[in-house]
Amino acid sequence: MAVRIVAVATLKKIKNTVIGSPTAKLALAHDEDFIRTSAGPPEAVKCLLRANAHQVVLYAISRFEPTEVPTLQAAFARALRAVAAACAELVGPSQWGVQDHSSPVREDAKIALDSIFRREALDVFLPFLLNPHAPTCVCIAQLLGSSLRLKEYRHALSEWVPPSERSRDVRPRRGWERRDPSVSGGRQGGWVARSLTSLIQRKDVKLQEAALNALAALAKDNQEVAVMLSKSTVDAYGMESPSPLSIVLYLCKMRPSEVQLAASLCATHILRASSTSHHHPLPLDINAALIVLHSMNRLIASTCEPNHIRTKASFLLSFLLTDQLELCQIAFERGTLTKLVALVASITPVDPAPGWDEDEAAGVSALRESALTALATMAVKDDDIRREATDGLRLLPLLGASLSHRVIGVRYAACQCVRALGRSASVTRTSLVDSGLGNKLYDAFAKEDEDRLVTYAALMAVCNLIVEFSPLRQPFLDQGLVKRLSNLMNSGHAELRLNALWALKNLVYKCTSNVKRTVLKEIGWSEIDKLLADADNSVREQAFNIVRNFADSEEDIEIVFLELGSEHLLNLITSALESKNTDVLLQVLISSARPAACTLSNLANGSQEHQEQIFSHSSILPALSACLVDAPMDVRRAAVSCVLELTRAGGKHHELHDAGIVSTLRHICENSATMSPTTGPGHHSLEKQVKDIARKALDCIEHGVGLDRTP
Repeated sequence: MAVRIVAVATLKKIKNTVIGSPTAKLALAHDEDFIRTSAGPPEAVKCLLRANAHQVVLYAISRFEPTEVPTLQAAFARALRAVAAACAELVGPSQWGVQDHSSPVREDAKIALDSIFRREALDVFLPFLLNPHAPTCVCIAQLLGSSLRLKEYRHALSEWVPPSERSRDVRPRRGWERRDPSVSGGRQGGWVARSLTSLIQRKDVKLQEAALNALAALAKDNQEVAVMLSKSTVDAYGMESPSPLSIVLYLCKMRPSEVQLAASLCATHILRASSTSHHHPLPLDINAALIVLHSMNRLIASTCEPNHIRTKASFLLSFLLTDQLELCQIAFERGTLTKLVALVASITPVDPAPGWDEDEAAGVSALRESALTALATMAVKDDDIRREATDGLRLLPLLGASLSHRVIGVRYAACQCVRALGRSASVTRTSLVDSGLGNKLYDAFAKEDEDRLVTYAALMAVCNLIVEFSPLRQPFLDQGLVKRLSNLMNSGHAELRLNALWALKNLVYKCTSNVKRTVLKEIGWSEIDKLLADADNSVREQAFNIVRNFADSEEDIEIVFLELGSEHLLNLITSALESKNTDVLLQVLISSARPAACTLSNLANGSQEHQEQIFSHSSILPALSACLVDAPMDVRRAAVSCVLELTRAGGKHHELHDAGIVSTLRHICENSATMSPTTGPGHHSLEKQVKDIARKALDCIEHGVGLDRTP
């Protein structure tokens, strides 16, 4: 996006225009081009950073006396906020939509942000959250809301307490003494969270909005803080106070819209973070989420709200609904899908003329991007939503126009929509073909000079559109798909490389031998060889999937052995089976270990010569045996399934005995309860599956049962 340069004379004229005119002030506040420019281009930020402006401001604030003029304190707080916010925009991640973070000033900005969020700097400006002068509090809260974007910064704020309280807790304690909870950083989410919670209960609307945005930034992806904000508190007299979350949810229904939006953002981040867990994710609080959903529905559908409010409401809706199938279905029932499509339709031509988007206001483009993002989030997991969007609400022509829009974010969001819709077989077979949208998506994917983010989103959509049932597979091949994937595999960008491999895996799945052989020949078997031993575990995973999908007939198995070399191929499989990395060993359905095991059983279905090579290899069977004992339960299921396939394919039972596999199978059948501790829901079901498959393998080895491959 071109940077609008504003001259000093223009700024003076604007200043004189808005003085004493609420209408002019409101219009300027909604001029997003001006606001974006006012933060300064990267060159201006670079000059400020080279002059250590943030350090100078921090030093000046640290020298303030208690009697300092309040307006001067507020002025320095504004200056620090401006520098921090400008740096955060350069460093990222973006708060609202797609943003370019490739500025040459990014590293300098990151260093400046790091210094602003060090404890020594926090000691200087965080106490201003308790400043009796409201404008100063607002500036510090706005600083946090705009620049608190990285996990390490959130952690620093969660742990921070004022130096005076910190010094009270440094005295030595006996082992049995507990820390004073009044100075605990984690109590009620920490000192900063408690202070912000206090501010959101003030009657100052601007202060409420700033504090809510700051609390949202602190709670985002921060489970410890979010859980504490969800709990009510009891005072010294036993009186229970409402939880900060309940206060925030109340504000979700309040006017003005800015407060409602900030409260909804805060509630969303608290709800999502408090339900996040590495081991046992908790269900989202649906009743609380519905309060946010209803508020966002009202804002999105209101034609009286300015574009920037509806834009943030749509993005916020996407934050709330991501990976929440039940909530997406409820939103669908409450008319959210219809409102979003109507919003896109109101600003997007169905049959656009060339150059229709050239003079479009930035606010309109951002609104379209946000609505498409929310639509993609809703549609990604639900077939009914996808069918209604395509057949009932006629979204596809609007996506066709958006795929070639001049704004990167709009193109990115449109690709995400196509990706979501392409998850439906019926939509892929009919609507995406008949509308021509599939070909428009491919055109965006094939552009060599396209922005990397758009290429990434288009590539993920292509992955869905080249599965075995898709009529778009052959047309894409005819247009040079394999060459494009090959280029992306060598682009140097990890995400593009990985998803190009994912597309290649889908491409060779259940297609004719001629097509598979042509595809792999164009990619190069030497390239596949390197990928099978790649240092990136995710890359190895997809490489084994490619080989597994290719080797589904005796003739194609022969090609795999020929191109990769028998001994080398089997060594690669052994290495995968011996990996201790859980990503390599197994993800539930798509992983490196399971594809390795599946590849092994597929290869064992080849000629007798190849079966002999597999069974006589010195390391494969011992590695497979180890997977039956020392690996997680999902891996054991894959490994025991592989053993079953090997017994059916080769019948080399003597080698299985020598490798200790038969005795391990017998131990599994007799002692499955001692196999491993429970690791989560479904563990016992997995254990039973392992035991059942092990029994089948033993029956096959000892009695020849199951050699006909019937279930």
